[in-house]
Amino acid sequence: MKLSRKSDYALRALFDLVGHEGRGPLSIREMALRNDIPKRFLEQIMIDLREKGWVRSIAGRDGGFVLAKPPAGITMGEIVRHFDGILSPISCVSTTHYEPCSQEHTCRFRRVLLEIRNYVVKKMDTATLEMVFAGQIVRHEEVFSPSFTNGEGI
Repeated sequence: MKLSRKSDYALRALFDLVGHEGRGPLSIREMALRNDIPKRFLEQIMIDLREKGWVRSIAGRDGGFVLAKPPAGITMGEIVRHFDGILSPISCVSTTHYEPCSQEHTCRFRRVLLEIRNYVVKKMDTATLEMVFAGQIVRHEEVFSPSFTNGEGI
């Protein structure tokens, strides 16, 4: 699974709003700078987030965006599905974007991909913005931990 740039940027913006909660709105300009997101792209994403009811816009000189729902009521799974449409690694194991494959009845690796889908869905659908924000930031050393780097292209 690989997040699209749109999902990545939407999550960055939402977590910025979670961290700023209770201190007033954040402007598009400020969010774009703080999260290294092109301003025009972020504008489109924020419109999308507002239409879904996850954020609210406040007009005026000191306006910007705030969360419209509590962070405990928004999951990463909802966000990624909205922007990417799918959490499955391949379409023949997707429930929402299923596409049959000519090899389904003989495929040996489909089971592994189904298990990956199930794990990702469970993880993403239980990962609320509140819970994830309260967690620790991943350290550089964790990414390159010997226990997880036994394969190329991870």
